[in-house]
Amino acid sequence: MTTWIKCITAKLSLSFLIFILFLLAVPLHAAQKDEQGTAEVDGAATFNECIAGLQQVAATQGIPPLVAVKTLAKVSFLPRIIELDRRQPEFTATFADYLNRRVTSERIERGRQLLEEHRDLLNRLVEIYGIPPQYLISFWGLETNYGSYLGNIPTLDALATLACDQRRSSYFTTELFNAMRLLQKPGINEPLYGSWAGAMGHTQFMPSAYLRYGVDGDGDGEVNLWTSVADALTSAANFLHNLGWKRGLRWGREVLLPQDFSFDNLGLNNKQSFEAWRNTGIRTATNGPLPSISSGTQLQAALLLPSGHQGPAFLVYDNFEVIMRWNRSEFYALAVGHLADRINGAGTLRQPPPENQPRLSIAQVKDMQTRLLVLGFEVGVPDGILGPATRQAIRAFQQSMDIKADGYPSEQVLVSLKTKTDEL
Repeated sequence: MTTWIKCITAKLSLSFLIFILFLLAVPLHAAQKDEQGTAEVDGAATFNECIAGLQQVAATQGIPPLVAVKTLAKVSFLPRIIELDRRQPEFTATFADYLNRRVTSERIERGRQLLEEHRDLLNRLVEIYGIPPQYLISFWGLETNYGSYLGNIPTLDALATLACDQRRSSYFTTELFNAMRLLQKPGINEPLYGSWAGAMGHTQFMPSAYLRYGVDGDGDGEVNLWTSVADALTSAANFLHNLGWKRGLRWGREVLLPQDFSFDNLGLNNKQSFEAWRNTGIRTATNGPLPSISSGTQLQAALLLPSGHQGPAFLVYDNFEVIMRWNRSEFYALAVGHLADRINGAGTLRQPPPENQPRLSIAQVKDMQTRLLVLGFEVGVPDGILGPATRQAIRAFQQSMDIKADGYPSEQVLVSLKTKTDEL
């Protein structure tokens, strides 16, 4: 807790820190569960206490007291939001399930149509911001299916619910205050609607991104991401540009691994030069040699195997991590990149992800993480999320068991873990 408090102290005012400590002291109903694992409400008192605290802190964050009181007096606790937060598909879906639900033939075809429909706007945006058109269309497609579903959850209710939940209280408290600031902008009126996590508009911007990166793309003097496609795409281009998008560089590519490939350097934390990857014998998805890079270009790449060694392999570049700054999920970033490629005319993956891999629940991943810890493999605090640290621990365990060390929690890995820990 000490490190966490130091971190937020560096970013937030003392009054905000006091509020966060208040949240830690209150046994909030949003974090409690019944025997089936669903959120339960133990009365309105604790949520009302949290809202009262938020009203006081909002006044210290530059929000007029009357605005804070009036706005927060109308918010409601939504138990379903907590359930959705705990069951995000990035945490539990297999890569095959995740990708196949998002990169569909219908979405590809519609994306190609919209690419032509908005060609003039997209060409202007690539000149100004350097973001190729197919990526902007891909983000639009993944976020709201090209505006066909913008979300119907009251944004202030969702953000207040998550602000009064201990898991990510500081982040969502900040977003709640930013949503209140957004309401003071021209053309933005209550009620705001969006996703369960508070993202809004065609490209699903959080309030902070809306305030900082929203751009008037249609010249009407307002930024409205719900009603203006031009505003939404222009804002998305501005956002990606400011996140560090590199002109002329793709997100990554599917590759083929040689039969004798060593799996020692997998994951985003194990980048190597492009030339180093070429020297391992990795080839393009069409079994050709990786392209040569000019001597003056220092291109770094990481190798990802989202389905283990039996599925597709991807070399990913700097722009892949830019995509992940939009959404901190490797599955999401791979889906954005692949959908963009398909919209731009590329074919299907040469090595599709296996569709028969088991879908692990958060509880199962927590159990696996706990067993890895018992055996001395560091995963951090077991949280049920299959992140880089857990994959690294799986690789180390696989190496100790002389299993192909691809970092994937296969049935063989799960059985071997249980056997080893049961022997202790």
